[in-house]
Formats: sequence, C-alpha cells, structure tokens
Amino acid sequence: MRKTLLLIPHEIGGIPVFGLGWLLIILAVAFVVRVIIGTKRGQNLADIVRAEGLLWGLITSVVVFILPRIELTNLDGMPIGMAIRGYGVMLLTAVGSAVWLAAYRAKRRGFDPELVYAVAPWAFVGGIVGARTFFVIQYRDQFIANSLGQTILNMLKFTEGGLVVYGSFIGGILAGSIYLHRKKLPWLKFGDVIVPCMFLGVFFGRMGCVMNGCCYGGRCEDNQYAFYFPPNSPVYEDQILSGELLGFRYDPETRLITRVDQDSLADKAGIQPNQEVETLRRDPTPLATASRAIPSEDARMGMIATIDGKRYRWRPDELPTTALPVFAAQILSSLCSLLLCIGLCLIPASRFRDGTVMMLGFASYAILRFVLELVRVDESGQFGTNLSISQWVSLFVLVGSFVGLFVIYRTLPGQPEPSDGTTTAV
Repeated sequence: MRKTLLLIPHEIGGIPVFGLGWLLIILAVAFVVRVIIGTKRGQNLADIVRAEGLLWGLITSVVVFILPRIELTNLDGMPIGMAIRGYGVMLLTAVGSAVWLAAYRAKRRGFDPELVYAVAPWAFVGGIVGARTFFVIQYRDQFIANSLGQTILNMLKFTEGGLVVYGSFIGGILAGSIYLHRKKLPWLKFGDVIVPCMFLGVFFGRMGCVMNGCCYGGRCEDNQYAFYFPPNSPVYEDQILSGELLGFRYDPETRLITRVDQDSLADKAGIQPNQEVETLRRDPTPLATASRAIPSEDARMGMIATIDGKRYRWRPDELPTTALPVFAAQILSSLCSLLLCIGLCLIPASRFRDGTVMMLGFASYAILRFVLELVRVDESGQFGTNLSISQWVSLFVLVGSFVGLFVIYRTLPGQPEPSDGTTTAV
C-alpha cells in the first residue's frame, strides 16, 4: 500500500505553491506566452479572451480557490502540501489505456478512431460522476461534516479512492450513449468496441485499490499470497476496532468475549473469555505529542477498551505494525479483469450480431464480481440478506444481459456478413 506517491510542499522559498502563489505565477506566464504567440499569428488580446477566456478563468479559479482547500493539513490544521495519490495516478492510467485500446479496436471495426477521442470525455466524466455517486450513496455517513462546504469537498475527493466500478459503468455508458444518440451513431456496434476496453481500465484501477488499501479481502491464513496493510489503512482500522487485532473476538449482540488469542495484547493484559466489552475505541491522547511535520492522516492513535469495568490502554507503539493477513482481492480482481478483456478482444465480433460482445462482457463481469464479493468483506449484506449491494447489482446486470441478447437475436434484424468474408478480433 502506498496511498501518497508524492507530496508537493505547501511553500517553496516562503511562497505558497497553490492559491496566490507559484502556480498562479506560472499560469500568468503561460497566458502571456499564449498572447504573444497569438499576436504573431494575427490574433489580438480581445480575440483570445473571447475564444479562451472562460477556460483560463476556470483554471485560475481552480488554482486560487479549489486547490488550497484540498491540501493535506497537519494536526493543527496547517497546510502541509498537495498529495499525488497512487489511486489517482492509476485511475488516469486506467483511462488512458482503455481509450488507447478502444481507438485501436475502433479502427479495426471501421470506425474513425477520432470518434473514440470524442466520446472519451463524455464517458470519463459520466463514469466518475456515476462511480462517486454510487459510493457516496452507499457510504453517505462517511462524508457528513460540520459544514455543507466541507461535506461537498469530502464527496469530491475521489482521487483518494471511493469509486464503485458498477457506478462508473452506468454513468459512463449513459453519458457515452447520449453522445452517440446525438450523432446518430450505431450504439450496439460501438458498444462491442468499447466494453472490452473498460475491463483493461478495471485492471489498472484495481492496482490503484491496492495502493489505496480499499476493496480489500477477508481474513486468511499467513501465506505468500496474503496482503498485510499498515496502520491507518481501512483494513487495519476495521481489525483494530473489532478487537481482532488486539487478540480477542466478541459477540456484537451480547458484547461477551468469545475467544482470546494466546500471546496477544489482550492475553498479556489479562483479558478473559466471557468478559463483557463495554467500550472499544481509538485513543486520541497520543496525537497531542505527535509530529506536526506530517499530514494528520498519518498520525497514529492508541486504543482504549473498557472490559468488565476495567480500562485497558495501548499506546501506538504497542499496537501491531501491520494488520492481520487478508486475501489479495484487489489483485485477483485485477487479473480476472485483464483475462476478461483479452477474452472479449479475441471474439471475432464481425461474425456475430452487433451488441453480442457488449452483452457477453456485461454478463461475464456480473458473474466475476458476484464471486469476487465472496472474498471481500468491505461491503455488508443488504435487504435482509448476506448479499452485498454489488452482488445484487450483479444479479440485475446478469439478467439484463441475457434479456439484451434475447432482444438482439430474436427481435432486431440480422446484420450482413463482411464483404470480403474475413473476420477480425481485437
């Protein structure tokens, strides 16, 4: 796990990088250069402002008002710098690779590759909005802050994780479909081109999940395929707040301890089975003496437990340095998505009716995601069942895919064979 790849400092030479600082100066210089180049080409300042003023104004607003608000801060609330997140970098890699493959496939299917580049911004924005909206609705309690502005900012921090693949598919497909409908382009045929490429994006996106520590698997035995996440990761927090990382388990309903692991922190503290867990929470006391040179998200807290009326306290340096081993669910999902992408690309789409590859892709991912949820523990059961929200969506997608195939082959007219009698894949 490496959540932050690079931390751009808040100040350089005593001048802020963001806001009224270096980045704004660089932007001003770039605008002057643009004006000089435009003047040499016969444009005047008024022409440039009319044509590009809105774009330059938008970028300036982001630099001055938005970026300073999303800098990391220390425990005193002072800005530390801008984090370049591993998740965000892998997200951009996912988008870039998917667009490149789509352009390649589009040319082989008789489309102008420029069409892919025209659709891509629509699909990207729609995908991000859909993925984030799905996640925010599912985990809405995590985003509520003391003010409306901070709540909105929390919702917008998607480069730190919190994107749902199904939401991105829904949002991206809807946005792309709107564009294709406006241009009167064949939706089913273009879907056969695009859908396999989406799973190449999932391949890289899940690598970002590894770096972010999200979408993790359940507990497993210690082996070479297991993952061990560091303190402050989602896995670590879940395990420490459940008592498992301290070495005991308890019944959430009765609050009685059912097991204490030998030589664990709980065992060494004298905690016994059948004792009642009254409280189990993080201890913020160590934060008072923690370093102010690091982001607040990296500061470590201790633990406090009240069991049978007795209080137990563990300092950060007394707690385990890693979480207990969990299944490498992200890697499994990533590799399966790559295999799915390759398999769909190898299907000679021209031998089947338009839309076949797209529907097979949806159905295959629905089955894959349903099975992968069996090794993930970051989503709880929904609607009174043990099925997660993603498994429920998988069931609907699978049924919808079969319905789509039925409509394509029983309702829509067939398509002619290629004139040269050849078939192509990839």
